[in-house]
Amino acid sequence: MARAIWSGVITFGLVTVPVGLYTATEDHTVHFHQLQRGTSDRIRNRRVNERTGDEVGTDDIVKGFPVGEGEYVVVEPDELDEIAPGRSQTIDISDFVELEAIEPVYFDRTYYVAPRGKEYTKVYELLRAALAEGNKAGIATFVMRNKQYLTALRAEDKVLVLQTLHWADEVRDPGSELPELPSGRAGSGKELRTALQLVDALSGEWRPERYHDTYQEKVRELVKAKAEGQQVAVAEAPPEATNVIDLMQVLEGSLEAARSGRGGKETAGRKTGSAQRKPARTVAEEKTAKPRSRKAPPGKSGTAQTRSRGGGGEGRSELRKLSKAELYQRAADQDVAGRSKMSREELVDALAGSGRRRKKSAA
Repeated sequence: MARAIWSGVITFGLVTVPVGLYTATEDHTVHFHQLQRGTSDRIRNRRVNERTGDEVGTDDIVKGFPVGEGEYVVVEPDELDEIAPGRSQTIDISDFVELEAIEPVYFDRTYYVAPRGKEYTKVYELLRAALAEGNKAGIATFVMRNKQYLTALRAEDKVLVLQTLHWADEVRDPGSELPELPSGRAGSGKELRTALQLVDALSGEWRPERYHDTYQEKVRELVKAKAEGQQVAVAEAPPEATNVIDLMQVLEGSLEAARSGRGGKETAGRKTGSAQRKPARTVAEEKTAKPRSRKAPPGKSGTAQTRSRGGGGEGRSELRKLSKAELYQRAADQDVAGRSKMSREELVDALAGSGRRRKKSAA
């Protein structure tokens, strides 16, 4: 069982709960020793005096802040301990904020928080449930190992998670730090729609177990192969950058490959029902396209015929066969308000409702 790396209390308002902090992740990197080439002699790091070359013991080392050429302000380790803030070992929540409002760049390390005893589980669960229901994060500072941290306390299933955050002055401004950034919106309407369709075709549920550190696997294979006197195949070179001139062709090829990679599900989905699924068209294409006349099957009304062709009044089952990009395009064609913030299911509901309203007004 894991051991707590920090113990203290969480406070919010007048409520206090004793907790322990546990490391949430572990490193799986393959570690090597340093050796002198041609020997089995280990290379070790030593603390030496730069002027004399003599090794210096830990107790004889102090900290120095440079103030000039060869001049330092000397600070003893005990002096840093004496001024450390929050020596009471308290995670005092000062604010609650929307979890989604914290930009990912601020997140650093993740820790699990657990109650320090069965008698504290009720208060612990109360705080966890309140954060989960409100989708909030508790912002607090605390001190661990002579360092103060800004943290966000958030809820996961059955456990509280504490994430250390970078301070605001530690996060760089991309506009001033990066050499090149887009000056405006790139890509034509058709390119953007195809890119949205590609993203939709490659979308799925978040399943972290699907992903593996293939580099570390290759490192282990290399070590094993060299131990057995074998050779390992060299990795392929990275692909070349996409030529802007060929962008549309590359997007369409990627989309077709993504749909084919789903085992034919996309193709089967397009052929299911009374009408084959069509690519999204621009507003101009929709206005200039000539309506195709088609006889209604016996026993079918004109309204039902329109519905089967996907004319905007189709039912939810037909709409769910469309990608989110195609749903969004239809919502744009029908001027559905708030479509840019809608999820796929919300677009389905809006389009189905829009179809019902048009039928009602036509009657």
